[in-house]
Amino acid sequence: MIKRDAYIQELEPFIDKPFIKVLTGIRRCGKSSILLLLMDDLKQKGIPDDHVIYINFDNLENSELRNSKALHSHVKKMMNGNGSYHILLDEIQEVENWEQAVNSMLLDERADIYITGSNSRLLSSELATYIAGRYVEFRIRPLSFGEFLQFRAAYGPAEKHGGITGSFGGSAGAGKPVTAGNAGIAAAGKDLEAFIRLGGFPAIHTGVYTEEESYRIVSDIYASAILRDTIQRQKIRNVELLERIVKFVFDNVGNTFSAKSIADYFRSQLRRPDPETVYNYLNALEAAFIIKRIPRYDLRGKEILKTQEKYYAGDHALPFALAGYRDRLISGVLENMVLHDLERRGYRVFTGRLGETEIDFVGERRDGKIYVQVAYTLEAESTIEREFKSLLKIKDQYPKYVVSLDTFFRENYEGVRYMPLGEFLLSGNV
Repeated sequence: MIKRDAYIQELEPFIDKPFIKVLTGIRRCGKSSILLLLMDDLKQKGIPDDHVIYINFDNLENSELRNSKALHSHVKKMMNGNGSYHILLDEIQEVENWEQAVNSMLLDERADIYITGSNSRLLSSELATYIAGRYVEFRIRPLSFGEFLQFRAAYGPAEKHGGITGSFGGSAGAGKPVTAGNAGIAAAGKDLEAFIRLGGFPAIHTGVYTEEESYRIVSDIYASAILRDTIQRQKIRNVELLERIVKFVFDNVGNTFSAKSIADYFRSQLRRPDPETVYNYLNALEAAFIIKRIPRYDLRGKEILKTQEKYYAGDHALPFALAGYRDRLISGVLENMVLHDLERRGYRVFTGRLGETEIDFVGERRDGKIYVQVAYTLEAESTIEREFKSLLKIKDQYPKYVVSLDTFFRENYEGVRYMPLGEFLLSGNV
């Protein structure tokens, strides 16, 4: 098992602290593995085996513990010695009234509690009622590009797996000749190409899978997230409408739209969902981490705008897995990758507006801001002018980047820096 050091390091300052450590993220993004890595880490530090209690509620063997009283009684029986006990509860949302059990455990000062869940509503409803102010959230994501490279080094590249062998151009395009349209991707290297096409779910990078098999695995992850974390949990009635909304979002990754514009689009197809239903379904999908909503920020008025947000996929492989690889989605997919990379670095991300000018991403954190424009390639002079001049209109001293797949382009303009996508994704705290 490959150690995802960034998450373990993030957790370490909170070990044995009186907070519930909550790991959230889309299904199969690696939450369970991180708990197991943490368990190994604790034992390597000398914690006795019987003082580390791990329960996975997706396992049928633990089905009798899926109610609060049974869980609480079971854990209390296991805490029969002296010293701290580290309690690791995986996919806690499967336990009925779980928050009551966790709250009761927290009252025992010997309990160091970690829980995982595949729905952000853990934090907005249940937890807010019972343990408000006594938890710390850790967002777990599919693999970053750097982690992906670690997995490839350990398990072998896609070529060895019978997967990616050529440059872009469709799922049946292995070996397609490099043209002006895909030269930037080819130059970016096979590692980046494989990451763009296959995404970051760890499961598909730990075995020998073709591209088709990889997409089947991602499709199954999506189906599980839709059924268990959206339809069942949110009691969705109109499943067909939900799936159409997902398809609309994935077809429009990186574009600005609203719940009303989705409803209007469906009306043009002789369907009549009301905007409120569409909005509720978008919220349910976001709670399950299937999609991500990015609000618009008015850089001039310094306020968050209430309409025309951008939406992205929980992992950039999801649109390809559901509908096959399509070249026309590539620009939105590249934005998708940059968005999640910025969030991994601790930025709160917006899409910016400055008058009539749109900025792809504005990232804010305590130590400052970052502005990023994302383009497929910079072959055309008009594209270069548009991307750089948009950032030049921002009159502050925070870092500004233009990112694309081109590796031959190296010009910087008046403080606006160009960086190839792969380099940007590996650049750490820019």
